[in-house]
Amino acid sequence: MKPITRGTLAALVTGVAAAVGAAATPAAAAGTVPVPVPLGGAERALGMELPEVSGELPVPTPGAPDGPRYTEGRLLPERTLPQLPLYGGLPGADVRQPLPRVGADRFDHVGLDAPASEVRALAPGLALDAPLSAPRAAGYGLPTTRLPQAGVLTPMVRTVPTAGLGLGPGL
Repeated sequence: MKPITRGTLAALVTGVAAAVGAAATPAAAAGTVPVPVPLGGAERALGMELPEVSGELPVPTPGAPDGPRYTEGRLLPERTLPQLPLYGGLPGADVRQPLPRVGADRFDHVGLDAPASEVRALAPGLALDAPLSAPRAAGYGLPTTRLPQAGVLTPMVRTVPTAGLGLGPGL
């Protein structure tokens, strides 16, 4: 084989291996990272059944801001400082607690399941307009003066958290 062919083949194999390795990473593909809380040692030391606790932490990812929007009659774009979107989530929890056996044997555990929920947020932005108007044909191409304008684009947060509480035998 020629050295150029070998180099091209090596680059191709390296690229395929990198793509397969990136696709096989579960943490990079998932939106949350599981967080177990080990209480087994404390359970044995205390000689009693402790709750089982685990959680999920979201991995925030920034989005691409909207580009500037130019409108007729303004010197500066409509959104001078655009809002930056951020996608993430609220942390989740899974708790299982044993209950003392009071009365019936049917309910000896209580469980709370609050999965991680998606959060969509927009950072605050800024809208400004210059104290000059656009050049006018009636004024020989010269702009006129006017009051400067400034506005804050309010931040936004959108989410729908959910949770479930249950009683049962040995949840």
